[in-house]
Amino acid sequence: MVTRPLRQSVGAHYGWKDWLAQRITAVVMALYTLFLLAVALYNGGFDYAPWIRLFDGTTFRVATLLFGLSLLWHAWIGMRDIWMDYIKPTALRLVLEVVTLIVLFAYAAWLAQVLWERT
Repeated sequence: MVTRPLRQSVGAHYGWKDWLAQRITAVVMALYTLFLLAVALYNGGFDYAPWIRLFDGTTFRVATLLFGLSLLWHAWIGMRDIWMDYIKPTALRLVLEVVTLIVLFAYAAWLAQVLWERT
């Protein structure tokens, strides 16, 4: 009798969370972009005064922060997948992933500073 080894499940849903995060962040970015387009069409474009009025409210700043964080998370998943797929030496891949994370965290801090800094 031939016996087959039991299959070990290593996660049937591997990558599901990343796939879902990519879709959710893409939807958030698309909605924000459509909103900006609608505001620009309603105002006949953007110049300095309407732009400043938009950012006077906390709601638009929070929406912009949500857009920025979605963009950074989307970028992290994409870059991490690129590093995992194409960089085979583990040490180099780890260095690239850490550098990517540092850069993305710096961008997030910069975004928060730009949105809430008063000059």
